[in-house]
Amino acid sequence: MRFKGIDLKKMVEKYDMKISGVLHIGAHHGEENKFYRDLGLKNRIYFEPGSKNFVTLKKHIAGYHPKYQIALGNENKDVMLNLDADNNGMSNSILKPKLHLTKYPNIHFNNSEIVKMRRLDDLELDLTIFNLIVIDVQGYELEVFKGAAKTLGQIDYIVSEINKEELYEGGTTIGQLLEFLTPYGFKLVEQLWTDQGWGDGLFIKTKI
Repeated sequence: MRFKGIDLKKMVEKYDMKISGVLHIGAHHGEENKFYRDLGLKNRIYFEPGSKNFVTLKKHIAGYHPKYQIALGNENKDVMLNLDADNNGMSNSILKPKLHLTKYPNIHFNNSEIVKMRRLDDLELDLTIFNLIVIDVQGYELEVFKGAAKTLGQIDYIVSEINKEELYEGGTTIGQLLEFLTPYGFKLVEQLWTDQGWGDGLFIKTKI
């Protein structure tokens, strides 16, 4: 995500967001850590399944905040992670690339690795002090949220990558995301799109 579209600092001011802690799902190298620090967010947990990305993440965040080398989804099992060869691991996905291959022909997926997947609701973590989810999982958002139904009850804010089309096979579209999150009280209040049909969205929980 790298906050290319959503300016979180401006959103905090615009919507008077009261963030207690962030769960960052698909952390890559932890580039957003500075944003969180500048916002005064002491409570941070990072999730990143890719082994190469995780090595860099550990060096970048260097022991200050919990980091877990797992993928999040709706099952507890081992899965295959498709690895990009040309985008520094930012296009890695559990899903196979689809329109991504034509929209970004310079990015190839030549390798894969087996990673552990866990449901967020099943992790033995104290998540009660976290009310923001930032998620960037290349089309796998819906499966992650299905495995986090209990956790969503305490979440107030979500910053998510959003897609109009399937850049990856079976990837979550904005319509599917809205259909799932609306019953939990979330409203899409900000959306910024690229010319390639994907973007960033800010969801804020309102009264159901």
